[in-house]
Amino acid sequence: MNPREFANIAQAEKDLWWYRGMRRILFRMLEPFVAGRTVGRALEAGCGTGYLSHLMQQELHWPVVPLDISGEGLRYAREMGTENPVQGDISRLPFADRSFDLVISMDVLVHVPRGEEHLAARELARVLARGGLIVLRVAALDVLRSRHSKFIAERQRFTRRRLMRLVAGTGVRVLRCTYVNSLLLPVALAKFRVWEPLLRRPPASGVEPSTPWLDSLLYAPLALEAAWVGSGRNLPVGQSLLLIGEKIL
Repeated sequence: MNPREFANIAQAEKDLWWYRGMRRILFRMLEPFVAGRTVGRALEAGCGTGYLSHLMQQELHWPVVPLDISGEGLRYAREMGTENPVQGDISRLPFADRSFDLVISMDVLVHVPRGEEHLAARELARVLARGGLIVLRVAALDVLRSRHSKFIAERQRFTRRRLMRLVAGTGVRVLRCTYVNSLLLPVALAKFRVWEPLLRRPPASGVEPSTPWLDSLLYAPLALEAAWVGSGRNLPVGQSLLLIGEKIL
């Protein structure tokens, strides 16, 4: 990822509507799968600034190992007080086989060069214990590529079928896979396919603060989606994909 984006993320990820909403969707969808499970050790592969790992350590009391390839991201993680950060590449994880009960990777596979995503997926599955859970989020649909996508050095996007096929080839059984961030899709299409091409501005970060009223307005659709997916229902199309799988081999 573009190293310049870490500062933007660090300033925004606690309160900005997108981060709050996507975390709410993540935890609502994950809740029934972790209920009754003991998470002895978890890995966040590609932790960025470490904020999600910090939340899981402090609020869920999970022993999470935050890993990122970027020393810049890990610097923010250490300053935040995130415990046990590790620098490493998700395509060559520095851990033994079956080391974790839970592996989470949020918006990381999109930064892997197309054609090499299988290496990263196999590594994530390799360090997952049999019966353990893998949780992946990726950007969806090439038509939604934007100035922000180019700025952060996004290399690929996924469809539901391609993501499920990728994971199934690693000895993981898909338990749930759905598109999310769906209700704002018309707005995204208008912005990315009409407005941005008209303006022809150079790549730039899309992570920027909103006025309180706009932040609340944009957060509301994600909160609705969290309730929808939390009830066990999927969404047919959206800007992101969220997958939960179980290691069976």
